[in-house]
Amino acid sequence: MEFEVLKRSSVKRNIIIGVFVVFIISAIILNFTSAKYRVSDSVPIINSEINYKVPDLNMVSLYIANEEGTYTEADIIPTSGYTLNTEQSYCGQSNNGEIVKDDTVSIVYENGLINVNGISKKGTKCYLYFNEKTILAVDTILAGKDIQTRNDFSTLATNTTTGVIYETLDWKGTSYYFAGNPTDNWVYFGGFYWRIVRVNGDGSVRLIYNGIDTVNTGTGTMINNGEEIAFNSSYNRSEYVGLKYTIGQQHGQTTDSTILNALQSWYVSSNLDDYVQYIDTNIGFCSDRNTRNNGVWSSTGVTVYYAAFGRLGNNKSPSLACSSNDIIFEPVGLITADEVAFAGGANGNQNQKYFLYNMQAYWAMSPSDITSSYNHADVFLVDSNGNLVWGSVNAPRGVRPVINLKSDVRIEGSGTASDPYTVVGA
Repeated sequence: MEFEVLKRSSVKRNIIIGVFVVFIISAIILNFTSAKYRVSDSVPIINSEINYKVPDLNMVSLYIANEEGTYTEADIIPTSGYTLNTEQSYCGQSNNGEIVKDDTVSIVYENGLINVNGISKKGTKCYLYFNEKTILAVDTILAGKDIQTRNDFSTLATNTTTGVIYETLDWKGTSYYFAGNPTDNWVYFGGFYWRIVRVNGDGSVRLIYNGIDTVNTGTGTMINNGEEIAFNSSYNRSEYVGLKYTIGQQHGQTTDSTILNALQSWYVSSNLDDYVQYIDTNIGFCSDRNTRNNGVWSSTGVTVYYAAFGRLGNNKSPSLACSSNDIIFEPVGLITADEVAFAGGANGNQNQKYFLYNMQAYWAMSPSDITSSYNHADVFLVDSNGNLVWGSVNAPRGVRPVINLKSDVRIEGSGTASDPYTVVGA
């Protein structure tokens, strides 16, 4: 009897112990599991900005363009040298195997970071496409430059201005021009050396001819070894001040001038038309046949002063603005009087210390005047002392062609005479 009681007590004790052990083990397992989930990462879907340093949690797919222009998948966001293709990149959610774009999500790429803003739906994934950053000519020219503004054009620009470039407005936007005596605006293109006059407002680059070497004075800086050519063979009408003109019209463009024919002939004979993919014909050259103070224009019989005469004679206030009816679209032209003034030339002042001085007289393309007393049309030119003056269109002068490189060209080099800028691919 006592044996049976003892036996029952032992069984009861074992059951209690077993339950307690199970409870302890369960508590340990539960605590371990809870701890595991407590330390697990979570990414809440919120209506605010999410910054990614690297792609994570399969929420981002990266694609980088290769040399062939096709995209290959990548694992790391590029930190420099690339731009985000905003037209091709997008975020969206999967719907039956197809991605539905979410136009409310914005994506910004900067300094190797992707900022995604506006995610509000579970399962959103972003597909990011990167293109190699194209460094345009204007980027290379402006890199490291001290950009300044000139306001006093009665004081000649004579200093060595290496590392400095100036800004103003033209009819396309902000233009950056060289002035004084820079040593970093040399270009070698098409078998010739050129000097950069300015970066036009649309990003194209305006060059003036310097010849087959970097000697910056003498007849070799002009075409045909300094051959002098009349601006126009006829001189007794107002129309003859135009690079292109139409008899009876102030702004006509139906007839090529004598000098434009010479420029076109040189352009073809020098094989520059072989580089047509690099030369811009859309920015044009400004003929500017508006009259001073909107005065009366007449073909013959009256004195006509043109706008550049008023700006550059006594006032010394050059401008790169141009009326649309006076822009001449050609692959080759001449420098304008205003561009000479921005570079450092001035009417009535000799300047032998700016980069357009070459010891020779050569044509600009801006009209000056026609007087009833002399009855001959005058156009601006740079004389042999670097002075900005004007002369009769039928008097022969030297010729320095001007061309424009397209805004999307890439250049290499430092711009010095020993290491001139060169056009990639040309």
